[in-house]
Amino acid sequence: MVRLPTLSPAEASPAVRNALERLPALAVFGVMANAQGTFLNWLRFGRDCLDGDLFDPVLRELAILRVARLTPGAEYEWAQHVPILLAVGGSSAQVAALQAEETESEALGEDGRLVVRFTTQVVLDAAPDEATFDSMSARFTPSEIVQLLLVIGQYMMLARVMATAQLEVDAVLGAEVIAGLRRPDSATD
Repeated sequence: MVRLPTLSPAEASPAVRNALERLPALAVFGVMANAQGTFLNWLRFGRDCLDGDLFDPVLRELAILRVARLTPGAEYEWAQHVPILLAVGGSSAQVAALQAEETESEALGEDGRLVVRFTTQVVLDAAPDEATFDSMSARFTPSEIVQLLLVIGQYMMLARVMATAQLEVDAVLGAEVIAGLRRPDSATD
């Protein structure tokens, strides 16, 4: 049973209502809209986290899926981001590896294994060990590392909201959400 209600557009402030009416009808948006004072900024931040120009989208999705696997109750996040990974060029073999906890699988690729290791350490230990950080620094720019940390933090937060709210997986629209980010009439504008 869902613990937190979704905010209906009729109950929202005009700006939040406008955003909700333009977004896909996903429970996560309705729950997050309860925080009307930060909802629009959160949408903008979320859009930036998903910007493929700021960090490789396949690697980003591997990190998001790893966060979901490490967070009890984050099935919603997993269900939405599997199709996003596939839509941005990831593979079903990568999904299977993450689902089976095979974080050193060849299917992830060298960069994927590094990003998954980094993500695991950030989620579980708050920071990566020196060897992992050194490997990340040798492969990615400081801008990319910070962007990845922001993505990890965003999806840790969302996983905790979803787990606390006990959100049930509704329509799986992950790939459509990503496509909507490219439209100039995006709900976050």
